Amino acid sequence: MKNLFLIGLLLVSSVAFAQTNGYKVGDVVKDFSLKNVNNKTVSLADYQNAKGYIVVFTCNTCPVAKAYQERVSNLNNTFAATGYPVIAINPNDAGAVPGESFEKMQVLAKEKNFSFPYLLDPEHVVTKQFGALKTPHVFVLSKTGNGNVVEYIGAIDNDAEGDNPDKVNYVENAIKELSAGRNPTVSFTKAVGCSIKWKKE
Repeated sequence: MKNLFLIGLLLVSSVAFAQTNGYKVGDVVKDFSLKNVNNKTVSLADYQNAKGYIVVFTCNTCPVAKAYQERVSNLNNTFAATGYPVIAINPNDAGAVPGESFEKMQVLAKEKNFSFPYLLDPEHVVTKQFGALKTPHVFVLSKTGNGNVVEYIGAIDNDAEGDNPDKVNYVENAIKELSAGRNPTVSFTKAVGCSIKWKKE
Protein backbone atom coordinates (compact mmCIF):
# COMPACT_ATOMS: atom_id res chain seq x y z
CA MET A 1 0.00 0.00 0.00
CA LYS A 2 2.81 2.43 0.83
CA ASN A 3 4.36 1.91 -2.60
CA LEU A 4 1.02 2.58 -4.24
CA PHE A 5 0.54 5.70 -2.18
CA LEU A 6 4.01 7.01 -2.98
CA ILE A 7 3.31 6.51 -6.67
CA GLY A 8 0.06 8.38 -6.20
CA LEU A 9 1.81 11.26 -4.48
CA LEU A 10 4.00 11.71 -7.54
CA LEU A 11 0.83 12.31 -9.52
CA VAL A 12 -0.72 14.73 -7.07
CA SER A 13 -1.45 18.14 -8.48
CA SER A 14 0.49 21.04 -7.02
CA VAL A 15 -2.57 23.30 -6.89
CA ALA A 16 -3.34 25.44 -3.87
CA PHE A 17 -5.35 23.97 -1.03
CA ALA A 18 -8.41 26.10 -1.69
CA GLN A 19 -10.33 25.76 -4.90
CA THR A 20 -10.17 28.80 -7.14
CA ASN A 21 -12.96 27.72 -9.50
CA GLY A 22 -16.13 25.73 -9.19
CA TYR A 23 -18.56 25.33 -6.35
CA LYS A 24 -17.90 26.50 -2.82
CA VAL A 25 -19.63 25.35 0.37
CA GLY A 26 -23.10 26.89 0.39
CA ASP A 27 -23.45 27.03 -3.40
CA VAL A 28 -26.42 25.48 -5.18
CA VAL A 29 -25.42 22.75 -7.64
CA LYS A 30 -26.77 22.64 -11.16
CA ASP A 31 -28.16 19.23 -12.09
CA PHE A 32 -26.36 17.16 -14.70
CA SER A 33 -26.95 14.11 -16.88
CA LEU A 34 -24.06 11.72 -17.57
CA LYS A 35 -23.78 8.19 -18.94
CA ASN A 36 -23.47 5.40 -16.42
CA VAL A 37 -21.51 2.18 -16.99
CA ASN A 38 -24.85 0.46 -17.73
CA ASN A 39 -25.26 2.86 -20.69
CA LYS A 40 -28.15 4.70 -19.04
CA THR A 41 -27.95 8.37 -18.10
CA VAL A 42 -28.06 9.44 -14.47
CA SER A 43 -28.95 12.80 -12.96
CA LEU A 44 -29.49 14.06 -9.42
CA ALA A 45 -33.20 14.45 -10.15
CA ASP A 46 -33.46 10.67 -10.63
CA TYR A 47 -33.12 10.29 -6.85
CA GLN A 48 -36.51 11.66 -5.86
CA ASN A 49 -36.32 10.36 -2.30
CA ALA A 50 -32.74 11.44 -1.64
CA LYS A 51 -31.91 13.80 1.20
CA GLY A 52 -28.58 14.56 -0.40
CA TYR A 53 -25.73 13.05 -2.38
CA ILE A 54 -22.12 11.97 -2.04
CA VAL A 55 -20.56 13.00 -5.36
CA VAL A 56 -17.13 11.39 -5.76
CA PHE A 57 -14.79 12.27 -8.60
CA THR A 58 -12.66 9.16 -9.00
CA CYS A 59 -11.06 7.04 -11.70
CA ASN A 60 -9.70 3.65 -12.74
CA THR A 61 -5.95 4.07 -12.59
CA CYS A 62 -4.87 6.48 -9.83
CA PRO A 63 -3.28 4.50 -6.97
CA VAL A 64 -4.92 6.73 -4.38
CA ALA A 65 -8.34 6.35 -6.00
CA LYS A 66 -7.81 2.59 -6.04
CA ALA A 67 -6.97 2.64 -2.34
CA TYR A 68 -10.31 4.32 -1.68
CA GLN A 69 -12.54 2.10 -3.84
CA GLU A 70 -13.70 -0.07 -0.96
CA ARG A 71 -14.29 2.96 1.24
CA VAL A 72 -16.42 4.60 -1.45
CA SER A 73 -18.47 1.41 -1.70
CA ASN A 74 -18.82 1.34 2.07
CA LEU A 75 -20.11 4.92 2.06
CA ASN A 76 -22.82 3.97 -0.38
CA ASN A 77 -23.68 0.78 1.49
CA THR A 78 -23.96 2.74 4.73
CA PHE A 79 -25.68 5.94 3.65
CA ALA A 80 -27.69 5.28 0.48
CA ALA A 81 -30.46 3.73 2.57
CA THR A 82 -30.56 6.83 4.77
CA GLY A 83 -30.94 9.14 1.78
CA TYR A 84 -27.34 9.93 0.81
CA PRO A 85 -26.31 7.78 -2.19
CA VAL A 86 -22.88 7.83 -3.80
CA ILE A 87 -22.64 9.10 -7.36
CA ALA A 88 -19.15 8.48 -8.77
CA ILE A 89 -17.86 10.43 -11.76
CA ASN A 90 -14.74 9.71 -13.81
CA PRO A 91 -13.32 13.07 -14.96
CA ASN A 92 -10.25 11.77 -16.76
CA ASP A 93 -9.64 11.92 -20.50
CA ALA A 94 -9.18 8.44 -21.96
CA GLY A 95 -7.06 9.97 -24.72
CA ALA A 96 -4.51 10.96 -22.11
CA VAL A 97 -4.83 7.73 -20.10
CA PRO A 98 -6.21 4.75 -22.08
CA GLY A 99 -6.96 2.93 -18.83
CA GLU A 100 -9.70 5.49 -18.18
CA SER A 101 -11.85 4.48 -21.16
CA PHE A 102 -15.57 3.87 -20.73
CA GLU A 103 -15.02 0.18 -21.44
CA LYS A 104 -12.40 0.00 -18.68
CA MET A 105 -14.84 1.75 -16.36
CA GLN A 106 -17.41 -0.95 -17.11
CA VAL A 107 -14.87 -3.67 -16.35
CA LEU A 108 -13.87 -2.06 -13.05
CA ALA A 109 -17.46 -1.53 -11.93
CA LYS A 110 -18.22 -5.18 -12.61
CA GLU A 111 -15.04 -6.49 -10.96
CA LYS A 112 -15.58 -4.39 -7.83
CA ASN A 113 -19.34 -4.92 -7.83
CA PHE A 114 -20.08 -1.21 -7.55
CA SER A 115 -23.50 -0.65 -6.01
CA PHE A 116 -23.54 2.98 -7.16
CA PRO A 117 -23.48 4.67 -10.57
CA TYR A 118 -20.09 5.27 -12.14
CA LEU A 119 -20.47 8.05 -14.68
CA LEU A 120 -18.24 9.37 -17.45
CA ASP A 121 -17.69 13.11 -17.90
CA PRO A 122 -15.93 13.03 -21.30
CA GLU A 123 -15.81 16.78 -21.88
CA HIS A 124 -15.11 17.70 -18.21
CA VAL A 125 -18.27 19.85 -18.13
CA VAL A 126 -19.51 18.64 -14.75
CA THR A 127 -15.98 18.36 -13.37
CA LYS A 128 -15.31 22.02 -14.12
CA GLN A 129 -18.68 23.09 -12.72
CA PHE A 130 -17.83 21.40 -9.44
CA GLY A 131 -14.22 22.52 -9.48
CA ALA A 132 -12.86 19.03 -8.84
CA LEU A 133 -9.07 18.85 -9.02
CA LYS A 134 -8.10 15.38 -7.81
CA THR A 135 -9.18 11.78 -7.83
CA PRO A 136 -10.68 11.18 -5.37
CA HIS A 137 -12.41 14.50 -4.66
CA VAL A 138 -15.70 14.49 -2.76
CA PHE A 139 -18.64 16.90 -2.66
CA VAL A 140 -21.42 16.21 -0.15
CA LEU A 141 -24.71 17.82 -1.13
CA SER A 142 -27.95 18.28 0.77
CA LYS A 143 -31.31 18.54 -0.97
CA THR A 144 -33.13 21.67 0.17
CA GLY A 145 -36.08 23.76 -0.90
CA ASN A 146 -33.61 26.02 -2.70
CA GLY A 147 -31.85 23.20 -4.54
CA ASN A 148 -28.92 20.87 -3.95
CA VAL A 149 -26.52 22.72 -1.67
CA VAL A 150 -22.82 21.96 -1.23
CA GLU A 151 -22.19 21.07 2.43
CA TYR A 152 -18.69 19.57 2.33
CA ILE A 153 -15.77 19.52 -0.13
CA GLY A 154 -12.54 17.55 0.12
CA ALA A 155 -11.15 14.19 1.16
CA ILE A 156 -13.03 11.11 2.32
CA ASP A 157 -10.81 10.88 5.39
CA ASN A 158 -7.26 11.66 6.50
CA ASP A 159 -6.05 8.08 6.06
CA ALA A 160 -5.05 7.60 2.43
CA GLU A 161 -2.46 5.00 3.39
CA GLY A 162 -4.88 3.06 5.58
CA ASP A 163 -2.78 3.11 8.74
CA ASN A 164 -3.51 6.42 10.49
CA PRO A 165 -4.31 5.76 14.18
CA ASP A 166 -5.91 9.23 14.34
CA LYS A 167 -8.21 8.65 11.38
CA VAL A 168 -11.01 11.18 10.87
CA ASN A 169 -13.87 10.17 8.57
CA TYR A 170 -14.73 13.57 7.12
CA VAL A 171 -17.51 12.49 4.76
CA GLU A 172 -19.10 10.10 7.23
CA ASN A 173 -19.05 12.75 9.95
CA ALA A 174 -20.53 15.38 7.63
CA ILE A 175 -23.45 13.15 6.68
CA LYS A 176 -24.12 12.17 10.28
CA GLU A 177 -24.26 15.83 11.26
CA LEU A 178 -26.52 16.70 8.34
CA SER A 179 -28.81 13.82 9.26
CA ALA A 180 -29.02 15.26 12.77
CA GLY A 181 -30.02 18.65 11.39
CA ARG A 182 -26.63 20.31 11.90
CA ASN A 183 -24.14 21.86 9.53
CA PRO A 184 -20.91 19.85 9.21
CA THR A 185 -18.30 20.91 11.75
CA VAL A 186 -15.65 20.40 9.07
CA SER A 187 -16.91 21.60 5.69
CA PHE A 188 -13.65 21.78 3.71
CA THR A 189 -10.46 19.71 3.61
CA LYS A 190 -7.65 19.30 1.13
CA ALA A 191 -8.39 16.52 -1.36
CA VAL A 192 -5.46 14.12 -1.66
CA GLY A 193 -5.04 12.13 -4.85
CA CYS A 194 -3.94 12.28 -8.46
CA SER A 195 -4.40 15.32 -10.66
CA ILE A 196 -7.26 15.09 -13.13
CA LYS A 197 -6.13 14.27 -16.67
CA TRP A 198 -7.67 16.92 -18.91
CA LYS A 199 -8.45 16.67 -22.58
CA LYS A 200 -6.00 18.66 -24.68
CA GLU A 201 -7.50 21.90 -25.94
